Amino acid sequence: MKKLLFGIIGNPISHSLSPILHNYWFKKYKINAEYKLFKTENNEIKKVIDRVKKKDITGLNVTLPFKKSVIPFLTKTINDANETHSVNTIFLDKEDNLIGENTDVFGFQAGYLQTLSNQDKKNKKALIIGAGGVAPSIILALVKSKIDNISLVNRTYEKSLFLKRKFNMINIVEWNDFHNKINDFDIVINATSLGLLDGEEFKFKLPKINKKLIYIDTIYNPPQTKMISNFKSQKIKTFNGLNMFIYQGQKSFYIWHKINPEVDEELINLLENKLLS
Repeated sequence: MKKLLFGIIGNPISHSLSPILHNYWFKKYKINAEYKLFKTENNEIKKVIDRVKKKDITGLNVTLPFKKSVIPFLTKTINDANETHSVNTIFLDKEDNLIGENTDVFGFQAGYLQTLSNQDKKNKKALIIGAGGVAPSIILALVKSKIDNISLVNRTYEKSLFLKRKFNMINIVEWNDFHNKINDFDIVINATSLGLLDGEEFKFKLPKINKKLIYIDTIYNPPQTKMISNFKSQKIKTFNGLNMFIYQGQKSFYIWHKINPEVDEELINLLENKLLS
């Protein structure tokens, strides 16, 4: 039987742990498949997606900066991808249509929000930093989890306004002043690439932070960004992006294989050790 090929497209892509995650599950569930990284340029997106149409590739994940760019090359989007206009999972349906789905919404909910009680979520104010590919998924995850007091800040104000047209309940915060307003919020989420391994960093100092605040960084490589370190130095509860990464991958795996893979201690240790190596 031919070995099935899966992969992830993005740029940069070398930081991704997706091959480790999916190849671990392939081995565990005895699936004859391989998962690879596909570093892709803008002008190569259609070429890679066409390989799914030709059944050379069985399924693709999509990461920055292509979660919106892939949509014109698909037959249609479904479910959360319709709501967010953001795709991170691609597959062929039974009629050989190219389908785009979003598992980031589930990943964020399962990774962080399901652990909060309804009381914890009540009247909570959330601030999302960034209006890029993952921001719509986080907004939808918060709304689905009954957290609807949501503010957004982005370096490019126009991008914030674009998201507000889609999610009109969000409030827009000015980039130059938001770090002084962090204590107005209960949950702060970094949805930018600032802090990514070998990338740019935030260029401001944190004020003294309210101890009840929770900081979530969607970046998992490095596992402790400078922002996480800064919040931790003030004894603030922090999460990196590993949980979201694992659970979005779990749902992608289910879409492709109709198997709900276990997130076990061996897998978590494998991923954490890779990040620390």
